[in-house]
Amino acid sequence: MVAAKTGRRQFLAGLLAAGFIPKPSWADAGSPRFLAAAARPDGSYVLCGISADLQVRFALPLPDRGHAAAAHPTRPEAVAFARRPGTFAIVIDCAQGIERAVLSAPAGRHFYGHGAFSADGALLFTTENNYEAGEGRIGVWDTRKGYKRVDEWPSGGVGPHDIKRLPGTERLVVANGGIDTHPDSGRTKLNIATMQPSLTYIENGRVIQDVVLGTAWRKNSIRHLAVAPDGTVAFGMQWQGGDVAPALVGVHHPVKEVRVLDVPPDDVRRMQGYVGSVAFSNDGARIAVTSPRGGVMQVYDAKASRFSHNIAEPDVCGVAAMGQGFAMSSGLGGIRHIDNRIPYATRHSDLQWDNHLVPVVDAFV
Repeated sequence: MVAAKTGRRQFLAGLLAAGFIPKPSWADAGSPRFLAAAARPDGSYVLCGISADLQVRFALPLPDRGHAAAAHPTRPEAVAFARRPGTFAIVIDCAQGIERAVLSAPAGRHFYGHGAFSADGALLFTTENNYEAGEGRIGVWDTRKGYKRVDEWPSGGVGPHDIKRLPGTERLVVANGGIDTHPDSGRTKLNIATMQPSLTYIENGRVIQDVVLGTAWRKNSIRHLAVAPDGTVAFGMQWQGGDVAPALVGVHHPVKEVRVLDVPPDDVRRMQGYVGSVAFSNDGARIAVTSPRGGVMQVYDAKASRFSHNIAEPDVCGVAAMGQGFAMSSGLGGIRHIDNRIPYATRHSDLQWDNHLVPVVDAFV
Protein backbone atom coordinates (compact mmCIF):
# COMPACT_ATOMS: atom_id res chain seq x y z
CA MET A 1 0.00 0.00 0.00
CA VAL A 2 2.81 2.42 0.89
CA ALA A 3 4.51 1.68 -2.41
CA ALA A 4 1.24 2.25 -4.26
CA LYS A 5 0.73 5.65 -2.57
CA THR A 6 4.31 6.63 -3.29
CA GLY A 7 3.90 5.62 -6.92
CA ARG A 8 0.70 7.67 -7.23
CA ARG A 9 2.34 10.73 -5.71
CA GLN A 10 5.24 10.40 -8.12
CA PHE A 11 2.84 9.96 -11.03
CA LEU A 12 0.83 13.07 -10.07
CA ALA A 13 4.02 15.05 -9.52
CA GLY A 14 5.16 14.02 -13.00
CA LEU A 15 1.87 15.14 -14.53
CA LEU A 16 2.04 18.47 -12.73
CA ALA A 17 5.62 19.01 -13.83
CA ALA A 18 4.60 18.24 -17.39
CA GLY A 19 1.79 20.74 -17.19
CA PHE A 20 -1.05 18.19 -17.50
CA ILE A 21 -2.75 19.03 -14.18
CA PRO A 22 -4.21 22.52 -14.21
CA LYS A 23 -3.57 24.81 -11.29
CA PRO A 24 -6.64 25.87 -9.28
CA SER A 25 -8.47 28.76 -10.91
CA TRP A 26 -11.43 30.99 -10.09
CA ALA A 27 -13.60 28.39 -11.85
CA ASP A 28 -12.86 26.09 -8.90
CA ALA A 29 -14.46 28.69 -6.62
CA GLY A 30 -17.69 28.86 -8.64
CA SER A 31 -16.49 31.38 -11.24
CA PRO A 32 -17.43 34.50 -9.26
CA ARG A 33 -17.58 37.77 -11.18
CA PHE A 34 -17.35 39.94 -8.05
CA LEU A 35 -16.27 39.86 -4.43
CA ALA A 36 -18.18 41.74 -1.73
CA ALA A 37 -18.12 41.93 2.04
CA ALA A 38 -21.45 41.64 3.83
CA ALA A 39 -23.14 41.30 7.20
CA ARG A 40 -25.50 38.44 8.01
CA PRO A 41 -28.76 38.89 9.94
CA ASP A 42 -27.15 37.34 13.03
CA GLY A 43 -24.48 40.07 13.07
CA SER A 44 -21.63 37.93 11.70
CA TYR A 45 -19.56 39.00 8.70
CA VAL A 46 -18.64 37.24 5.47
CA LEU A 47 -16.80 37.68 2.19
CA CYS A 48 -18.95 36.58 -0.74
CA GLY A 49 -18.30 35.57 -4.31
CA ILE A 50 -21.04 36.71 -6.70
CA SER A 51 -21.53 35.10 -10.12
CA ALA A 52 -22.44 36.69 -13.46
CA ASP A 53 -26.11 35.91 -12.80
CA LEU A 54 -25.79 37.73 -9.44
CA GLN A 55 -26.01 34.58 -7.33
CA VAL A 56 -23.88 34.14 -4.20
CA ARG A 57 -21.41 31.34 -4.96
CA PHE A 58 -19.68 31.32 -1.59
CA ALA A 59 -19.89 33.13 1.75
CA LEU A 60 -16.74 32.76 3.86
CA PRO A 61 -16.50 34.03 7.44
CA LEU A 62 -14.63 37.18 8.48
CA PRO A 63 -13.66 38.03 12.07
CA ASP A 64 -15.17 41.52 11.86
CA ARG A 65 -16.69 43.95 9.40
CA GLY A 66 -14.98 43.98 6.01
CA HIS A 67 -14.71 46.86 3.57
CA ALA A 68 -13.21 45.94 0.19
CA ALA A 69 -11.15 43.03 -1.09
CA ALA A 70 -8.44 42.27 -3.61
CA ALA A 71 -8.74 39.32 -5.99
CA HIS A 72 -5.56 37.51 -6.95
CA PRO A 73 -5.10 37.76 -10.75
CA THR A 74 -4.32 34.09 -11.38
CA ARG A 75 -5.51 31.89 -8.52
CA PRO A 76 -8.77 31.67 -6.53
CA GLU A 77 -7.47 33.68 -3.64
CA ALA A 78 -8.84 36.87 -2.11
CA VAL A 79 -7.63 39.30 0.52
CA ALA A 80 -10.46 40.74 2.61
CA PHE A 81 -9.64 43.99 4.37
CA ALA A 82 -11.04 45.28 7.64
CA ARG A 83 -12.98 48.52 7.62
CA ARG A 84 -10.88 51.53 8.62
CA PRO A 85 -9.25 51.71 11.16
CA GLY A 86 -8.95 47.93 11.18
CA THR A 87 -5.62 46.20 11.60
CA PHE A 88 -6.33 42.83 9.93
CA ALA A 89 -6.57 41.44 6.42
CA ILE A 90 -7.51 37.82 5.76
CA VAL A 91 -6.15 35.79 2.83
CA ILE A 92 -8.81 33.27 1.82
CA ASP A 93 -8.57 30.28 -0.50
CA CYS A 94 -11.97 30.74 -2.12
CA ALA A 95 -11.97 27.31 -3.77
CA GLN A 96 -11.41 25.39 -0.55
CA GLY A 97 -12.99 27.92 1.81
CA ILE A 98 -9.98 28.06 4.10
CA GLU A 99 -7.85 30.82 5.55
CA ARG A 100 -4.38 30.93 4.01
CA ALA A 101 -2.83 33.79 5.98
CA VAL A 102 -3.61 36.71 8.25
CA LEU A 103 -1.98 40.07 7.62
CA SER A 104 -1.56 42.28 10.66
CA ALA A 105 -0.74 45.95 10.32
CA PRO A 106 2.60 46.78 11.99
CA ALA A 107 2.63 48.69 15.26
CA GLY A 108 1.54 52.26 14.71
CA ARG A 109 -0.31 51.42 11.48
CA HIS A 110 -3.83 50.55 10.43
CA PHE A 111 -5.30 49.53 7.09
CA TYR A 112 -7.68 51.67 5.04
CA GLY A 113 -9.66 48.75 3.60
CA HIS A 114 -8.15 48.51 0.11
CA GLY A 115 -5.29 46.76 -1.68
CA ALA A 116 -4.00 45.85 -5.13
CA PHE A 117 -1.87 43.07 -6.59
CA SER A 118 1.07 43.33 -8.94
CA ALA A 119 0.34 42.05 -12.44
CA ASP A 120 1.75 38.58 -11.73
CA GLY A 121 0.21 38.38 -8.25
CA ALA A 122 3.61 38.11 -6.56
CA LEU A 123 3.14 41.27 -4.49
CA LEU A 124 0.21 42.79 -2.64
CA PHE A 125 0.09 46.52 -1.92
CA THR A 126 -1.97 47.88 0.98
CA THR A 127 -2.96 51.42 1.93
CA GLU A 128 -2.06 52.23 5.53
CA ASN A 129 -1.94 55.04 8.07
CA ASN A 130 1.19 55.78 10.05
CA TYR A 131 -1.02 57.45 12.62
CA GLU A 132 1.64 58.72 15.02
CA ALA A 133 3.38 60.57 12.20
CA GLY A 134 0.13 61.44 10.39
CA GLU A 135 1.51 60.07 7.12
CA GLY A 136 0.29 57.60 4.53
CA ARG A 137 2.14 54.38 3.77
CA ILE A 138 1.92 51.62 1.19
CA GLY A 139 2.66 48.20 2.64
CA VAL A 140 4.33 45.66 0.36
CA TRP A 141 3.67 41.95 0.97
CA ASP A 142 5.29 38.99 -0.84
CA THR A 143 2.61 36.42 -1.70
CA ARG A 144 5.28 33.83 -2.57
CA LYS A 145 6.47 33.90 1.05
CA GLY A 146 3.08 33.45 2.66
CA TYR A 147 2.24 37.15 2.40
CA LYS A 148 5.31 38.24 4.32
CA ARG A 149 5.71 41.99 4.67
CA VAL A 150 8.85 42.93 2.76
CA ASP A 151 8.74 46.72 2.41
CA GLU A 152 6.73 49.89 2.87
CA TRP A 153 6.66 53.09 0.84
CA PRO A 154 5.41 56.63 1.41
CA SER A 155 2.01 57.15 -0.19
CA GLY A 156 2.88 60.75 -0.96
CA GLY A 157 0.07 62.14 1.17
CA VAL A 158 -2.18 61.76 4.20
CA GLY A 159 -4.97 59.22 4.53
CA PRO A 160 -4.37 56.92 1.52
CA HIS A 161 -7.64 55.09 0.96
CA ASP A 162 -8.02 53.37 -2.41
CA ILE A 163 -5.21 52.01 -4.61
CA LYS A 164 -5.23 50.65 -8.17
CA ARG A 165 -2.70 49.40 -10.69
CA LEU A 166 -2.64 51.02 -14.11
CA PRO A 167 -3.25 48.72 -17.11
CA GLY A 168 -0.25 46.98 -18.57
CA THR A 169 2.14 48.45 -15.99
CA GLU A 170 3.35 48.08 -12.43
CA ARG A 171 2.48 51.71 -11.73
CA LEU A 172 0.10 52.35 -8.84
CA VAL A 173 -2.31 55.22 -8.36
CA VAL A 174 -3.27 56.14 -4.81
CA ALA A 175 -6.19 58.22 -3.51
CA ASN A 176 -4.77 60.24 -0.64
CA GLY A 177 -7.90 61.51 1.10
CA GLY A 178 -5.94 64.17 2.98
CA ILE A 179 -7.68 63.50 6.30
CA ASP A 180 -5.63 62.71 9.40
CA THR A 181 -7.13 60.23 11.87
CA HIS A 182 -5.91 58.35 14.95
CA PRO A 183 -7.32 55.13 16.43
CA ASP A 184 -7.56 56.78 19.86
CA SER A 185 -10.15 59.11 18.28
CA GLY A 186 -11.92 56.43 16.23
CA ARG A 187 -12.96 57.83 12.87
CA THR A 188 -12.80 61.49 13.96
CA LYS A 189 -11.23 63.79 11.35
CA LEU A 190 -8.41 65.72 12.97
CA ASN A 191 -7.17 68.17 10.32
CA ILE A 192 -10.09 69.48 8.25
CA ALA A 193 -8.73 73.02 8.42
CA THR A 194 -5.46 72.00 6.78
CA MET A 195 -6.33 68.88 4.77
CA GLN A 196 -4.87 68.44 1.28
CA PRO A 197 -6.14 65.53 -0.82
CA SER A 198 -4.14 64.28 -3.77
CA LEU A 199 -3.66 61.58 -6.37
CA THR A 200 -0.19 60.09 -6.42
CA TYR A 201 1.38 57.73 -8.94
CA ILE A 202 3.97 55.36 -7.52
CA GLU A 203 6.46 53.14 -9.30
CA ASN A 204 9.12 50.97 -7.62
CA GLY A 205 8.46 52.71 -4.31
CA ARG A 206 8.88 56.24 -5.65
CA VAL A 207 6.21 58.90 -6.13
CA ILE A 208 6.61 59.90 -9.77
CA GLN A 209 3.59 62.20 -10.04
CA ASP A 210 1.59 64.15 -7.47
CA VAL A 211 -1.74 65.64 -8.54
CA VAL A 212 -3.58 68.11 -6.30
CA LEU A 213 -6.78 70.02 -6.91
CA GLY A 214 -7.12 73.79 -6.63
CA THR A 215 -7.67 75.66 -3.38
CA ALA A 216 -11.46 75.64 -3.84
CA TRP A 217 -11.38 71.84 -3.78
CA ARG A 218 -9.12 71.41 -0.76
CA LYS A 219 -11.96 70.01 1.41
CA ASN A 220 -12.97 67.41 -1.20
CA SER A 221 -11.40 64.22 0.12
CA ILE A 222 -10.35 61.90 -2.75
CA ARG A 223 -11.40 58.41 -1.64
CA HIS A 224 -12.26 55.93 -4.39
CA LEU A 225 -10.77 55.09 -7.76
CA ALA A 226 -11.55 53.34 -11.02
CA VAL A 227 -9.22 52.85 -13.98
CA ALA A 228 -10.24 52.69 -17.65
CA PRO A 229 -8.44 50.47 -20.19
CA ASP A 230 -6.54 53.50 -21.54
CA GLY A 231 -5.18 54.37 -18.09
CA THR A 232 -7.59 57.20 -17.31
CA VAL A 233 -8.35 57.36 -13.59
CA ALA A 234 -11.78 58.35 -12.27
CA PHE A 235 -11.98 59.45 -8.65
CA GLY A 236 -14.89 59.94 -6.29
CA MET A 237 -14.71 62.46 -3.45
CA GLN A 238 -16.31 63.16 -0.08
CA TRP A 239 -16.96 66.78 0.76
CA GLN A 240 -15.80 68.05 4.16
CA GLY A 241 -16.99 71.63 3.77
CA GLY A 242 -20.00 73.10 5.53
CA ASP A 243 -22.02 73.94 2.42
CA VAL A 244 -22.99 71.95 -0.68
CA ALA A 245 -20.12 70.29 -2.54
CA PRO A 246 -19.21 71.98 -5.83
CA ALA A 247 -18.83 68.53 -7.48
CA LEU A 248 -17.74 65.05 -6.41
CA VAL A 249 -16.26 63.31 -9.46
CA GLY A 250 -13.06 63.90 -11.39
CA VAL A 251 -10.82 62.24 -13.97
CA HIS A 252 -7.11 62.27 -14.62
CA HIS A 253 -4.72 60.71 -17.08
CA PRO A 254 -0.98 60.75 -16.28
CA VAL A 255 -0.24 62.82 -19.41
CA LYS A 256 -3.28 65.11 -19.20
CA GLU A 257 -4.70 67.75 -16.89
CA VAL A 258 -7.01 66.76 -14.06
CA ARG A 259 -10.69 67.52 -14.74
CA VAL A 260 -13.64 67.82 -12.39
CA LEU A 261 -16.82 66.65 -14.13
CA ASP A 262 -19.70 69.05 -14.71
CA VAL A 263 -22.91 68.30 -12.83
CA PRO A 264 -26.08 70.39 -12.25
CA PRO A 265 -26.32 71.75 -8.68
CA ASP A 266 -29.50 69.81 -7.88
CA ASP A 267 -27.87 66.54 -8.93
CA VAL A 268 -24.69 67.03 -6.94
CA ARG A 269 -26.90 67.95 -3.98
CA ARG A 270 -28.59 64.55 -4.25
CA MET A 271 -25.29 62.85 -3.43
CA GLN A 272 -25.17 64.57 -0.01
CA GLY A 273 -21.46 65.22 -0.32
CA TYR A 274 -20.54 61.53 -0.44
CA VAL A 275 -19.26 59.15 -3.12
CA GLY A 276 -19.05 55.58 -1.83
CA SER A 277 -17.77 53.76 -4.95
CA VAL A 278 -16.81 54.51 -8.54
CA ALA A 279 -16.50 52.38 -11.69
CA PHE A 280 -15.85 52.76 -15.41
CA SER A 281 -18.00 50.87 -17.88
CA ASN A 282 -16.13 48.12 -19.69
CA ASP A 283 -15.62 50.34 -22.75
CA GLY A 284 -14.44 53.27 -20.64
CA ALA A 285 -17.17 55.54 -22.04
CA ARG A 286 -19.15 55.97 -18.83
CA ILE A 287 -18.44 56.45 -15.15
CA ALA A 288 -20.82 55.36 -12.41
CA VAL A 289 -20.63 56.68 -8.85
CA THR A 290 -22.79 55.80 -5.88
CA SER A 291 -23.98 57.50 -2.72
CA PRO A 292 -25.54 55.42 0.06
CA ARG A 293 -26.41 58.67 1.84
CA GLY A 294 -28.28 60.00 -1.16
CA GLY A 295 -29.68 56.64 -2.26
CA VAL A 296 -28.60 57.24 -5.84
CA MET A 297 -26.20 56.05 -8.52
CA GLN A 298 -25.09 58.71 -10.98
CA VAL A 299 -23.76 58.04 -14.47
CA TYR A 300 -21.38 60.39 -16.29
CA ASP A 301 -20.26 60.64 -19.89
CA ALA A 302 -16.50 60.11 -19.53
CA LYS A 303 -15.63 61.53 -22.96
CA ALA A 304 -17.68 64.69 -22.60
CA SER A 305 -16.76 65.04 -18.90
CA ARG A 306 -20.34 65.72 -17.83
CA PHE A 307 -23.25 64.29 -15.89
CA SER A 308 -25.72 62.02 -17.71
CA HIS A 309 -28.44 60.68 -15.38
CA ASN A 310 -29.48 59.40 -11.95
CA ILE A 311 -30.68 55.94 -10.94
CA ALA A 312 -32.38 55.85 -7.55
CA GLU A 313 -31.52 52.92 -5.28
CA PRO A 314 -31.82 53.10 -1.46
CA ASP A 315 -28.52 52.61 0.39
CA VAL A 316 -26.62 51.82 -2.82
CA CYS A 317 -22.84 51.74 -2.59
CA GLY A 318 -21.08 48.93 -4.46
CA VAL A 319 -20.70 49.38 -8.22
CA ALA A 320 -18.71 47.59 -10.94
CA ALA A 321 -18.77 47.24 -14.72
CA MET A 322 -21.00 44.44 -16.01
CA GLY A 323 -21.71 43.76 -19.68
CA GLN A 324 -22.60 47.03 -21.35
CA GLY A 325 -23.66 48.56 -18.04
CA PHE A 326 -23.08 48.22 -14.31
CA ALA A 327 -23.85 46.02 -11.34
CA MET A 328 -24.71 47.78 -8.10
CA SER A 329 -25.26 46.50 -4.57
CA SER A 330 -27.26 47.86 -1.66
CA GLY A 331 -27.02 47.67 2.09
CA LEU A 332 -30.65 46.51 1.97
CA GLY A 333 -29.61 43.25 0.30
CA GLY A 334 -30.24 43.88 -3.38
CA ILE A 335 -27.90 43.49 -6.34
CA ARG A 336 -28.97 44.84 -9.72
CA HIS A 337 -27.63 44.76 -13.27
CA ILE A 338 -28.36 48.06 -15.01
CA ASP A 339 -27.76 48.80 -18.69
CA ASN A 340 -28.24 52.51 -19.35
CA ARG A 341 -31.40 53.03 -17.29
CA ILE A 342 -32.88 49.57 -17.78
CA PRO A 343 -32.69 46.94 -15.00
CA TYR A 344 -31.72 43.58 -16.52
CA ALA A 345 -31.68 41.50 -13.36
CA THR A 346 -32.23 41.99 -9.65
CA ARG A 347 -31.37 39.61 -6.83
CA HIS A 348 -32.37 39.99 -3.20
CA SER A 349 -30.86 38.32 -0.14
CA ASP A 350 -30.80 38.73 3.63
CA LEU A 351 -27.20 39.98 3.42
CA GLN A 352 -26.34 43.62 4.06
CA TRP A 353 -23.80 44.40 1.37
CA ASP A 354 -20.88 46.58 2.38
CA ASN A 355 -19.32 49.37 0.35
CA HIS A 356 -17.77 47.69 -2.68
CA LEU A 357 -18.20 45.24 -5.53
CA VAL A 358 -14.70 44.09 -6.49
CA PRO A 359 -14.21 42.58 -9.97
CA VAL A 360 -12.49 39.19 -9.80
CA VAL A 361 -10.85 39.04 -13.21
CA ASP A 362 -8.11 41.60 -13.53
CA ALA A 363 -8.42 42.82 -17.11
CA PHE A 364 -5.13 44.72 -16.86
CA VAL A 365 -2.76 41.80 -16.33
